[in-house]
Amino acid sequence: MALDVEDVISGLDPERRRRIEERAAELIPEEMTLRELRRARRLTQASIGRELGTSQDAISRLEKRSDLLLSTLRRTIEAMGGSLSLVARFPDRPPVELAGIAEQDARD
Repeated sequence: MALDVEDVISGLDPERRRRIEERAAELIPEEMTLRELRRARRLTQASIGRELGTSQDAISRLEKRSDLLLSTLRRTIEAMGGSLSLVARFPDRPPVELAGIAEQDARD
């Protein structure tokens, strides 16, 4: 008989299940869309729009785009209270944070 993972998990002691879930959350890298990130920060499209001097509709369209300028992404992340960094990953070396690319341009 095959084991069902849900049956195994439900049979665990609640404390052990909690520890396993916490560890799994640490191991699973976070990946979110802009919309998911905004919602996780408990912000509305309207509040981000006000911060950026644009409309709620413009934020809705921005969240649906798959190709953004880094400056637009940086401003949006900053409007959420965060900062943007860009990391390059290669198979033969540790990740490298790129300097100067996502930073605010002197013209802004």
